[in-house]
Amino acid sequence: MDLDQELAALAPLGGFFVLRTGGAPSSALPTLAQAYENRPTEVYGNSITFRTEKVTAALRAPELRIGASVFQQGLAARLWSVALGCAAAYGQVPDLDPQLLHWNPDASAPDDLWLSEVRPLPADPATIADIVLHRHLEPLAAALRAHYRVAPGLLRGNAASALVATARQLGAPPAVRALTDGLLAHPLLAGTGTLTGTAFRRRSCCLYYRVPGGGVCGDCCFTRPPRSSPRAASG
Repeated sequence: MDLDQELAALAPLGGFFVLRTGGAPSSALPTLAQAYENRPTEVYGNSITFRTEKVTAALRAPELRIGASVFQQGLAARLWSVALGCAAAYGQVPDLDPQLLHWNPDASAPDDLWLSEVRPLPADPATIADIVLHRHLEPLAAALRAHYRVAPGLLRGNAASALVATARQLGAPPAVRALTDGLLAHPLLAGTGTLTGTAFRRRSCCLYYRVPGGGVCGDCCFTRPPRSSPRAASG
């Protein structure tokens, strides 16, 4: 089934999968290309730092890098969800070119995204890696590292964790499992953790345990919250 312009098959899958399309959003909403390039916007200023500060405040986190980590993992989950959801529903994926994908940095979770043009691409690991890893998560990681002390390994672990969680949410059918395995073998994700069935154990920590009332995530490298921040383990 070819992609429809509304990507209607994503709606039943839930909020992380839905992608608004068509028309032109408000001119106040930056594209993700603008965000990654640290280009200031009239409403939000630097949208990367705006979003990080919003997430950090919402979590009552003691450090901005914790908010940066949670923000990055949430956006990664949104991008994987659209890509894998379309792959499962259509056998194709939309071109999520950062210049076509608009973003509301002030929205609540999940991130509010709007694709201005639906252009179909093949749903294979190489294409999805190019769409999500190279065109989004690499420049996002670079933008976050420019502002906060976030370890590259932590961000790669977040990306892998979000990928596996997305596949699990879809029920990990054979086609999605094959895509997930192929993507986890990509140089940017290889070595981030161990996948056994649908269970993933990552080799890094997203720092969520440092949020007041937070604990370790189900796939964390720790089995209980450390007493102090182990920087090496989150790198």
